[in-house]
Amino acid sequence: MKFVNGRAYKKEELLSRGKYKVLRVGNFFTNNEWYYSDLELPDDKYCYPGDLLYAWSASFGPQIWNDVKTIFHYHIWNVKYNSRILLRDYLFYFFLYDKTQVLSSTTGSTMIHVSMENMKPRFIPIPPYCEQKRIVSKINELLPVIDKFDDVQKELDTLNALIKESLKKSILQEAIQGKLVPQITEEGTAQELLEQIRQEKLQLVKDGKLKKSALTDSIIFKGDDNKYFEKIGEIEKDITDEIPFEIPDSWAWVRHNDLFDISGGSQPPKSIFQTQEKEGYIRLFQIRDYGPNPQPVHIPLSTASKISQKGDILLARYGASLGKVFYAEYGAYNVALAKVIPLYESPLIFQKYIFLYYCSSIYQNEIVNRSRCAQAGFNKEDLNSLLFPLPPLAEQYRIVEKYEKAIASIMSR
Repeated sequence: MKFVNGRAYKKEELLSRGKYKVLRVGNFFTNNEWYYSDLELPDDKYCYPGDLLYAWSASFGPQIWNDVKTIFHYHIWNVKYNSRILLRDYLFYFFLYDKTQVLSSTTGSTMIHVSMENMKPRFIPIPPYCEQKRIVSKINELLPVIDKFDDVQKELDTLNALIKESLKKSILQEAIQGKLVPQITEEGTAQELLEQIRQEKLQLVKDGKLKKSALTDSIIFKGDDNKYFEKIGEIEKDITDEIPFEIPDSWAWVRHNDLFDISGGSQPPKSIFQTQEKEGYIRLFQIRDYGPNPQPVHIPLSTASKISQKGDILLARYGASLGKVFYAEYGAYNVALAKVIPLYESPLIFQKYIFLYYCSSIYQNEIVNRSRCAQAGFNKEDLNSLLFPLPPLAEQYRIVEKYEKAIASIMSR
């Protein structure tokens, strides 16, 4: 067997129109744009209908050429073999099977290259010619069934993913509505918890750690007529239409700004960015840092006006990431993120329960509605009147534990 290389081309030799097509690796797999050439070349630099070709660069593997006489590029081999010993289609299927083995001995880090040295010493099992025909016939018979099974499997995988995502959302909604775990009288009420938070806020104001304006809490309660009312100072109004769902009697609805403040990040100039961490620098967290391919940068600590600690909750404020929620690490955070700052110092609300709230539809739907637009995003004032469903503290822990176990069980299947 012999592997015949095509021809390498200079850019000026590739034409938009010409006598012959120039077959490149991309034309095998993804690229429908063709170059042409008027060059007359030796016969072995053309491929003809029925030739067995092998792309050895980038997306590599065998192809059977079924088009007209065409020039083929240097990154493609025309496989020459003894047709009295080897059936072309048998050899084609062997090369398909062998791709995974070849991959382990390829060269190149960003682009895969299969060298001639890799290919020449490879062993090929050669059955009798008639048996090769039977093997090819059986493969051709089975391939449509396999393709159909593959399509069904892909549909099933997609359906499973959708079901899992739907179940996760459903369980999260149950958690936030107080339906995931039973209420326990001995754990007290959210109103008692709110009183603890108010007392702590009062002390923080006295200590100069909190502005006095943080004490102007609203009180939301349910009347005897099952309507919801909100009282701020002497003003009382009906807010029944704002309540998104019913919660247990031991829970309470609270305005977001009565529990949390929001601190938007800052945007340092890109001229100070460093891709490598070094002394005196701090990691700058951006929305893109939380994707599948993080691109971390570092800035001088002296320029980091907004700092997050490990476990802080960050909210994405802009663009396609609007509504995404992240746990922070120690570092600076840029203007596209906002940090959630509790208005209390004691652990009066479980951080993981707060995180579930931001993941839930009550926040996700509202943040889209309240944002000026995807690019303008939201400011802290846009979150002030959001409603937060508050359970007793012990119940918050039970909710998170039950939720995490349920999600782990779903994802393991």
